[in-house]
Amino acid sequence: MKNPLNKRLLRELKGDIGKYIVIFILMVLSIGFVSGFLVAGESMIKAYNESFEKYAVEDGNFRTEDPLTASQKARIEKKGVTIYENFYVEKEFDNNTKLRIYPNREEIDRACLMKGSFPEADLEIAIDRMYADNNSLSVGDTLVSGGKTYNIVGLVALSDYTALFYSNNDMMFDSSAFGVAVVSGKQFAEYPDSEVQYNYAWLYDKKPTGEEEEKEVSDELMEAISNKADLESFTPQYLNQSIKFAGDDLGKDKAMMTVLLYIIIIIVAFVFGVTINNTIHKEATVIGTLRASGYTINELIRHYMAMPLLVTVIAAIIGNILGYTCFKEECVAMYYGSYSLPTYVTVWSAEAFLKTTIIPLIIMMVITYVVLRRKLSISPLKLIRRDLSTKKQKAAVPLNKNISFFNRFRIRILIQNKSSYIILFLGLLFANMLLFFGMMLPPILVHYQGIVTDTMLAKHIYLLQIPAGAIDSDNELSAAFSYVVLKSKINTNNRDAEKFSASSLKTTGDGGTRVEDVTIYGVKENSRYINADFDEKTVLISSAYADKYDLKKGAVITLKEPYEDKYYGFKVTGIYDYDGGITVFMSQKHLNSVLGYDEEFFSGYFSDTEITDIDKKYIGTTVDEESLTRVSRQLMISMGNLMYMVDGFSVIMFIVLMYLLSKLIIERNVQSISMTKILGYSRKEIAALYIIPTALVVIFSLLISYPILSYVMVEIFRVMLKQMMSGWMIIWLDPSVYVKMFLMGVLTYVVVAVIEYRKIGRIPMSEALKNVE
Repeated sequence: MKNPLNKRLLRELKGDIGKYIVIFILMVLSIGFVSGFLVAGESMIKAYNESFEKYAVEDGNFRTEDPLTASQKARIEKKGVTIYENFYVEKEFDNNTKLRIYPNREEIDRACLMKGSFPEADLEIAIDRMYADNNSLSVGDTLVSGGKTYNIVGLVALSDYTALFYSNNDMMFDSSAFGVAVVSGKQFAEYPDSEVQYNYAWLYDKKPTGEEEEKEVSDELMEAISNKADLESFTPQYLNQSIKFAGDDLGKDKAMMTVLLYIIIIIVAFVFGVTINNTIHKEATVIGTLRASGYTINELIRHYMAMPLLVTVIAAIIGNILGYTCFKEECVAMYYGSYSLPTYVTVWSAEAFLKTTIIPLIIMMVITYVVLRRKLSISPLKLIRRDLSTKKQKAAVPLNKNISFFNRFRIRILIQNKSSYIILFLGLLFANMLLFFGMMLPPILVHYQGIVTDTMLAKHIYLLQIPAGAIDSDNELSAAFSYVVLKSKINTNNRDAEKFSASSLKTTGDGGTRVEDVTIYGVKENSRYINADFDEKTVLISSAYADKYDLKKGAVITLKEPYEDKYYGFKVTGIYDYDGGITVFMSQKHLNSVLGYDEEFFSGYFSDTEITDIDKKYIGTTVDEESLTRVSRQLMISMGNLMYMVDGFSVIMFIVLMYLLSKLIIERNVQSISMTKILGYSRKEIAALYIIPTALVVIFSLLISYPILSYVMVEIFRVMLKQMMSGWMIIWLDPSVYVKMFLMGVLTYVVVAVIEYRKIGRIPMSEALKNVE
């Protein structure tokens, strides 16, 4: 026999369509957006990791002044490597950009064809896909260099250039001004020898098992090569930013999405609890009648769980479909907008399915069951009377008779509905948490962009380098002579220049934080650029370092050599006001002593004017406004795109949640409002009695939630950013965001109140009398 209760399911859906639409949108958006991001991230990471074997990515490369002879190559290969020619030329084009052009490589660092075809004829070229996007180029367009017109026949991703660094010493890549490309072997052979850079790549016969072993093996290889040829540059894979940077960055954004997911799960749990509780309040008389008619509690639980479960399952299916299609494509586009990654294949993400679908479904079922079980345990008579309280009713709170009737009425409404208003406050707190998370992220990033340029230690910071093979470490006499010659070439006559020592160490990753680089500056006495007094015990950390790791004066920090098992401990004697990086400052003499350097050793210059009398080959990295702007711009591209996506998602979710909460709170008073209509009150008076008190609670809830959220979200941001990024962004809360959040909350409530009030106006008075308690 069919259950007659099933006939009520469609009627319940129609009667409460607004609530179910909100739950449907909430579930579809949360499942679709988060699963789409997680699926895209896992797919891109898998494609990146598989590219090393699929495209034969090099284990390192080096450049020589002249091409290697067959005997030189053979002697180098005895060190357990296979050497491949990886020659290239660099050409400037008519769009004010530079391309590094390789022949189409077949044995090593193969290219992934993204669109079009590989070049075969003369003056055909296939350019990097991201470079093409940033310069509005596509297949069929042309580029002009040196009076020759190149036809673009394909868009490619070079496996050894997932990040388009022009130099491995650059702080950040610029994929608009620099790109890579391939031409046919025949076309490349036509370039004059004077333009060709004699670059070689190698693959290990037996790959090192870790970075420490790789460092040892590559150092030995560099010595062997420098003894056989004039070495100009040497870059093992583990130091190659063009290969490693994208891989290290992929997955960082997962921390942000995980935080968002936890917030969504809390909200979903709250919404299910509130909606099922509201359903019981509305259906109390029906439930009591059914109980009295002989229906068991379990039968009614199954009935009232059916529609929420059906809506949730349908939303989960649609959300996953959208997550693996539309949302995934948006997130993949975000990754392709940041890096020159190869083609990918969508992978099934069990993690995404568990977190975005299974957990919310379980939460819905558990909360719905618990609330129904507790409420349906009330006696049928109390349900029919709509007396759902499990506590003994207290006497009415006496109110001062000097208060006007309307104000006493409003106060009485607030008292009688205090539980509903507490729920409203909690709901608005969760809704604002989500909105706060989305709207505060972009201003933090914009603020950081200003900080990195405004707090520069000097207008120009030059970090020097010793060219590969410049010093013969096997011959002490030759090494000493080379060092004296080298010192003469790295001195400057610029009066603004001030020498400093520097070293890059790493944190130990304690407390689950990322292992990251820490720059240590050894500063001369009475420095013009670092405004602090130093003695042999002074160790100052930057304010950014102190803020990120919650360090204070007297704390002990432990740092280690990047690829060695060697640790250093420093006791912090003060905080230096510098938010631009994770740095440590001490005297030059102190740093040189700790690291075992010569007392006169220095590794760079601070200067407010450009240094022009040192050969560029001795300058490793230049830190100036342009390079820092490039860093912050890339940070905006890689993190900003996601932040703005989260921002838009949060705004939509906030509006949906506000609509649901306001709708439920107004619906709780439908019967009372209907009764006031019978008593002859006008619409304006009803609004003054019911709508305005609720509006005041909404405004009060919004205002009181902001200081609570400011504290809570700052702590959440701190944990999230520690996992997401190296370096640090000072968490700055934009005051204008609070205004926007408040206006958005109030306007959303006003719209909902108008909709619900019009709905109340259409309720017949006879209907209200039928349901009188």
